[in-house]
Amino acid sequence: MKNKGIIIFLIVLAVVIIAVIAGDYLSGRPDKSAPNPFAYDVNDFKNVPEELIHFTESKNFKLGFEQATSITIDSDKLYVTGDKKLQVIDLSGKLLSEINLPDEPKTVEVYNDKIYVSVNNQILVYDPNGSLLNEWRNSDENSMITAISALENNVFVADAGRRKVIRYSLQGEKLTEFDGKADEGVVHGFIIPSPYFDLDINADGDLWVVNPGLHALENYTEDGNLREHWNNTTMQTEGFSGCCNPAHFTFLPDGRFVTSEKGLVRIKTYKPSGEFEGVVAAPSKFKDEGEAPDIATDSQGNIYALDFDKKMIRVFEPK
Repeated sequence: MKNKGIIIFLIVLAVVIIAVIAGDYLSGRPDKSAPNPFAYDVNDFKNVPEELIHFTESKNFKLGFEQATSITIDSDKLYVTGDKKLQVIDLSGKLLSEINLPDEPKTVEVYNDKIYVSVNNQILVYDPNGSLLNEWRNSDENSMITAISALENNVFVADAGRRKVIRYSLQGEKLTEFDGKADEGVVHGFIIPSPYFDLDINADGDLWVVNPGLHALENYTEDGNLREHWNNTTMQTEGFSGCCNPAHFTFLPDGRFVTSEKGLVRIKTYKPSGEFEGVVAAPSKFKDEGEAPDIATDSQGNIYALDFDKKMIRVFEPK
């Protein structure tokens, strides 16, 4: 009888243990678990008051790319890369010409009738007819070229892999490079947690570079000396959030900044001073957790967003 009682006890204990384990498993399933009291609900920031939205989407057109990669505008013509090609498109969406590339392009810049395209972290230089003029080779396997901008005798290149900005001559000679650190350790250097590292030159010839890990835009001399900067870290509409934003930026003809963000995808404008001005396109316009659109502007102040998720160019005009 004593052994029988022990056996019954062990059976009951086993049943209890199995029941506890099963209950814990079921309660831990994503559809059964209790809400995380520390979770940050970004839905509160997806809707933007109408008075803050200063642009309206006027048109859009589909692209002939399976995977587009970048966009820029020169002389009111769109230059779009993707699928081992560069396409030149007029502002209505009509294809004007196409250049075949040796591999997948990353970014494009057009200046003084020369087209600069990053392919396999080399820079290929073409004329408007698609003839290859030059190839700037890069032997550093850690490089990841994410942006190019040119002015007068300089071509500036953002290298996210090495966290540096490189200045070339128009002939492809490397003149200097800098990593964003100010004298005497006052500033930080470029903090690039993911491969988003953009730069551009405004109408006054000033070089601006994103420091995405600090949610900052920084103005440098051609030799890499920091002149000024501004930043705004917040989940609120007027600022930037996440590990690295803004992902892309450009300028309107009057010098205002246009920024594009990933994570909470949105496009906004800022005054030349860095003060928030308004929203171009709210998060509700884009796919949740989608890719930050690349952006360009025309001479009339319209903004062209390369929507990678919807595979189209979307045009936003001032209200």
